[in-house]
Amino acid sequence: MVVLMVTSVGTYFWADSKLTRTIDLGALPNRPPQDTGTNYLIAGSDNRGNLTHAQQQALHVGSDNEGQFGNSDTMMILHVGSHGDTLLSLPRDSYVTIPAFTGQTGKHYPASKHKLNVAFSWGGGQLLAQTVEYNTGLHIDRYAEIGFGGFVNLVNTLGGVNMCLDKPIKDKDSGADFKAGCQEFNGAQSLAFVRERHQEANQDLGREKHQQQFLHAVAQQTATPGTLLNPFKLYPALGAGLETLSVDKSMSLCDLAKLALAMKDVSGGQGTSTVVPVANPSYPTADGDSLLWNQTQAKTLFSKLQNDDPVAG
Repeated sequence: MVVLMVTSVGTYFWADSKLTRTIDLGALPNRPPQDTGTNYLIAGSDNRGNLTHAQQQALHVGSDNEGQFGNSDTMMILHVGSHGDTLLSLPRDSYVTIPAFTGQTGKHYPASKHKLNVAFSWGGGQLLAQTVEYNTGLHIDRYAEIGFGGFVNLVNTLGGVNMCLDKPIKDKDSGADFKAGCQEFNGAQSLAFVRERHQEANQDLGREKHQQQFLHAVAQQTATPGTLLNPFKLYPALGAGLETLSVDKSMSLCDLAKLALAMKDVSGGQGTSTVVPVANPSYPTADGDSLLWNQTQAKTLFSKLQNDDPVAG
C-alpha cells in the first residue's frame, strides 16, 4: 500500500510538471455569467515553431505561420453537464465578431468581423476564448490546445489509431491518401486526416466531422485496459500528451481527467456531437468565402448549453 501511494503521488507531480499553463481566462473582459456545467474550449494549433524543416515537409504543413500564433484548424466546445455531455464544433471559417482587444504591445484594436481562426492568429488562445465567449454567450471555464508536433507524437506513442472510412480520401494539400474501410493511422496520417477538407462537398463542415470522428476513436482506444493497465504504454502516452498541451492557468489534472472521461462518454454514445447551425457555408466576405451561422438556431443551441439542457445531435 505504501509503494502504491508513493507511486500515485509521484505520478501526479510528474504529470502535473508536464503541463504548460499559459492562458489566463480570469483576465478576459466582459465575461458572460457562469453557466450550469463546465465548458472546455479545445483548440488545435498549427504553430510550426517546434518542427524542423524536414518535419514540416513530411507533414505537409508548409513552413510559415500566419500571424504571431499560427492558425487553428480545430476549435470545439466540450460541455460537461448533468444532462449529458456535448461536443460542439466551431468551424474555423465561421464569420464572427472579434471583440475589441489589447495586443501584447499594448496597442488597442477595435472590434471587427473576420473568420474565427483569425482571432487565434492575432491573439492565440487568449483572444480565441474571448471571441468564443463574445459570439456564443457561453462562459469558457477551461482551455486546452495541442500543436502539430504533439498531435503526431501522441498518436505514434499510442501505437496508431484505428479508423474506419466509408469512402476513399485523397488530398494533396494535407497529404491524405486513404482507401475506404478500416485501417490504422500513424501520427502523420492522422494529422492529414483531420486537416483534409478539399475533397469534402461542404469543405470546413466536412473537416469538422472528420475531427469529431478521430477524437472519438482516440478516446475509445486510450481508455482500453491495454493502455490504462500497461505502464510501458500508459506513461509514454501520458507524457506525450501532457508535454504538448497548452492549458489555462487554472487547469488541474483532475480537470483534464474530467475532459478525457467526457470525450469517452461522447464517443461511446452517452453524449452528443454536433456542429454550430449554419445558414450559409459559402458566405462572401473580405476574408474570402466564410461560414455564416444560423443565428436563430445557434442562439437556441447556446441557450441550451448555458442552462445545461439536453442537446440533440
